[in-house]
Amino acid sequence: MLEPPAPPGTAAPDIARVTFRRIQRHMSPGLALSGKFAGQGAVETDASGCEVRLSDGRTALDFGSYAVTLLGHRHPAVVAAVRRQLDVMPTSTRTLANPVAALAAEQVTAYLGGHLGGALNRVYFGLNGADAVEAAVKLARLATGRRVVVAVEGGYHGKSLGALGLTHHDRFRDGLGDLLGGVTHIAPDDPEAVARVTAETDVAAIVFEPVQGENGVRPLETGVLRRWIADARRAGAFVISDEIQCGLRRCGDPSVALAAGLEVDAVLLGKPLGGGVVPISALVCSDALYEPLLKDPFRHTATFGGHPLGMAAVPVSLAEVEAAAGHGAELARLMGEGLRTLRANRSGLVTDVRGRGLLWGIDFAGPELAGEIQMGLARRGLLVSPCLSRPETLRLLPPLVAGPPEIARAMATLDETLEEAGAAWGGPA
Repeated sequence: MLEPPAPPGTAAPDIARVTFRRIQRHMSPGLALSGKFAGQGAVETDASGCEVRLSDGRTALDFGSYAVTLLGHRHPAVVAAVRRQLDVMPTSTRTLANPVAALAAEQVTAYLGGHLGGALNRVYFGLNGADAVEAAVKLARLATGRRVVVAVEGGYHGKSLGALGLTHHDRFRDGLGDLLGGVTHIAPDDPEAVARVTAETDVAAIVFEPVQGENGVRPLETGVLRRWIADARRAGAFVISDEIQCGLRRCGDPSVALAAGLEVDAVLLGKPLGGGVVPISALVCSDALYEPLLKDPFRHTATFGGHPLGMAAVPVSLAEVEAAAGHGAELARLMGEGLRTLRANRSGLVTDVRGRGLLWGIDFAGPELAGEIQMGLARRGLLVSPCLSRPETLRLLPPLVAGPPEIARAMATLDETLEEAGAAWGGPA
């Protein structure tokens, strides 16, 4: 007999045991084991703002969630907008025009400066970041009639089979044989790389993350990007900035590329676009890149692309992110100061810190130490995200709804955990 889930806000005494058993039997034993370690035998049950509540009554500060919760958990304005839509029309006929999707499209293009004839005036909505990546590559190939796509070493663009062709790390690619054909990876510090590739073959597009999140929070040099873009444009290739993790003011600006004055044909958004409530991604692009869909809007579609629940969240999420932008700049300053102090005081364990805005990476002396630190932070009530492509690095992604007390709490938790790790490893912290 099927067991109903516990009501929201409640936790049966055996909910953790039942949850781990179900994950082990029907999902992955590895997921069950890692979740059990991280929660010390407890599971997440509810969340609000910066905090997640566990089944044993403890709370944890969420500076992780892979950049989704920029507005925190259950932001009241976003939840209210989604709930209103849920009570009216949660899904679309996909035959009739939907005003909620139309408004979301207008708002997201206006947000990136594309309203009323601007450069980025078209939108394709997906659910996950890989949806936006694959749509962008597909349109670039159709619009140019070319096959080759240039991506960057260290880049991460998703794990679906098409997007994985652009993702660089072998961990995600091994054992799969041929992926998306025609992808060439270039070194992130080679300004002449695009010129060489375009001299050898016709290129449809270049795709890059201006800040590589999964690769340890590594910004690409603006000068290198500027040269790549100039060379791509001379060769008639499209330029696509993947900002699914670093955009929407996660790194301080609505778009990292546009703020740097880079002339791109598309910006990819996702993760916090749904306000941390619903999954949404977007390809925001020029008419030229969107041309195949102007000719035939059914050339690339998805059943739940532009679904009304997600579309209802978009305008509110954008407005709330903008309202908190000034506060976010102050949080970024506090994060930078705190982490640089931590590195200076714990140089035996911390080898580097890098970051921009509310996206920070901490390099540790090795992958094993980084894993131990992540588990130690979780035990003390601080959740962070690992970097699967660079296991010696942990990511800190504080939400805009955090305040100075939460930043101070996170820094204190980091320091305590490093103190314990230093003693356990038998060397200076």
